[in-house]
Amino acid sequence: MAVLHITDIEAAINHWRARSPSPDGVTLAPELVALAEVYALMVYWHEDEADEAGFPPAAMAAWRAWYETTPDTPCIAICSTSQGDEQCKGCGRSFAEVQHWLAMTPVEKRTVWRRITLESSAWRFNRYAERAAEGSKPADIQAPA
Repeated sequence: MAVLHITDIEAAINHWRARSPSPDGVTLAPELVALAEVYALMVYWHEDEADEAGFPPAAMAAWRAWYETTPDTPCIAICSTSQGDEQCKGCGRSFAEVQHWLAMTPVEKRTVWRRITLESSAWRFNRYAERAAEGSKPADIQAPA
């Protein structure tokens, strides 16, 4: 059973709020309405995870659109599983997760991302955090004129 965590739904809601702001402060974009309904039910029932199988199609489409804007892999190009470690020191994924990453669904990938982020023991979160920074450029590298 693959589940979506409420923090991913919040991130998707914030993505859509920035992308499609309300024109009048009341009206919401269809993607926001779909995600907000799921979010409201989760809050009401005190749930922090929602089963992917029961996710409404419109909400899943909005979530997937947000997901496409996130980094696909936690890899920072320092893979210790290739040298026999069961858990990669670079990204924090297990050997099986690294091996089967391309076959995993987006929800399964986000589950792994959540786990490694909460653990924050991998080098991507400390020693080599600059490799994991998305879209940043070192200050000493100038863009071509």
